[in-house]
Amino acid sequence: MTIEPVAELGSVGAKPPFRGRYLGGSTTVNGGYFIRARREDFDRWAAAGNPAWAYERMLPFLRAMETDLGFGAGDVHGADGPVLVRRGELEHPAAAAFAAAAQELGFPHEPDKNAQSTPGFGPVPSNTVDGVRLNTGVSYLRAALDRPNLTVVGNSPVIRVVITDGRATGVLVDHGGRHTVVDAGEVVLCAGSFVTPHLLQLSGIGPRADLERLGLPVLKDSFSVGARFSDHPQVLLEWAPRRDLGEPTDSWLGGCLHLSSSDGPHPGDLENLQSLAPMAALAGGTVTVPGAPLAFLVSAQTPRRTGSLRLRSADPATAPRIDYGYLQAPEDRRSLREVVRTTAELTATRAFHEVSRALLGPDPATLADDRALDVWIAGRLGTAHHTCGTAPMGPADDPGTAVDQYGRVHGIAGLRVADTSILPDAPLRGPAATAVLTGELVAHAVRHDLR
Repeated sequence: MTIEPVAELGSVGAKPPFRGRYLGGSTTVNGGYFIRARREDFDRWAAAGNPAWAYERMLPFLRAMETDLGFGAGDVHGADGPVLVRRGELEHPAAAAFAAAAQELGFPHEPDKNAQSTPGFGPVPSNTVDGVRLNTGVSYLRAALDRPNLTVVGNSPVIRVVITDGRATGVLVDHGGRHTVVDAGEVVLCAGSFVTPHLLQLSGIGPRADLERLGLPVLKDSFSVGARFSDHPQVLLEWAPRRDLGEPTDSWLGGCLHLSSSDGPHPGDLENLQSLAPMAALAGGTVTVPGAPLAFLVSAQTPRRTGSLRLRSADPATAPRIDYGYLQAPEDRRSLREVVRTTAELTATRAFHEVSRALLGPDPATLADDRALDVWIAGRLGTAHHTCGTAPMGPADDPGTAVDQYGRVHGIAGLRVADTSILPDAPLRGPAATAVLTGELVAHAVRHDLR
């Protein structure tokens, strides 16, 4: 799957339609889904030369950054952190029917998806409380606005990092049409997994051949920047309600089922996320659309690095070329077939039949034929927007890495990355909570000069 170049996508000089150009980044525009990575994700990243990322070492950060309104303080959860986390009650008729259907098919109950228990069905941990999205701008920055060492400047897209004699000394920004250098003792990029590698490449940090082709200086030949990123392929399955089921009360999210592919090495690598609002409503900024179908968003979440991001121009306003590389391997296609077929089984249960007239596709003949189902899926394939690994972390002597475990860019002093660009691959859950965790760890490393 390739995204053809458009000015809005991933550009530092334009306004992307679906990335978070706000205080709080993409926690301002995402689904409010705040699920931790799995223990095996952390331990896999640690084994790749990043020991600070082992689960037991990250758990104190996970606890400290949250106030869990359901489970409170304990060995797993915190009660004093900046991010409020709650779970829906699954009282909406569609959510209750999904819960009953999952039970009818024998899936485990998973009441706390942040507790590393057996994958199954349960409510979605969310940073939306009482219908209000508490993004990181609200959770973190609002409490810090009076600090004398904090200045927030908007409408100033970064053009490149200023690097002098191998050290980052600031950033060049476009402020009101004028190019201005903002000096800094240390620069931390947290523009997200598309814009951060784009900025690194524009600043002379990236694959030598690509930089030289566009006439950019090569300050650090870093093959791994943008070379092989990871994301989750997603497909939308809609179903027709039997009657008006009412509006969701405080979140568009219903239940979430994690199940395991038949031959995958990662338990819970398939996800079925329920929407209680029609897709047409979400796209239009409303709550309901009379007569519109409801949906499941299903995805294969096995960590795979199949995507690439490459510069097309030295002009910062020209977006890079993004190729997700989805479904190239037979096991990837098989995984999506499995989660689509399981969703069809769920909607056919007695429990779900109480609220649903029918799944609107694929039809039974397509479901029964692997090749036909592959074609159906390919025609509806999308992304979960879970991009990771465009500047992956690891030891400096590993050419497949761009930064160390604390986000420090290899070969360039005074420059760090603090977003999901540094994760070696996408976790088995959506990465919003892990993105916040990355910021916590990098901030801790800066304060304590960890190396």
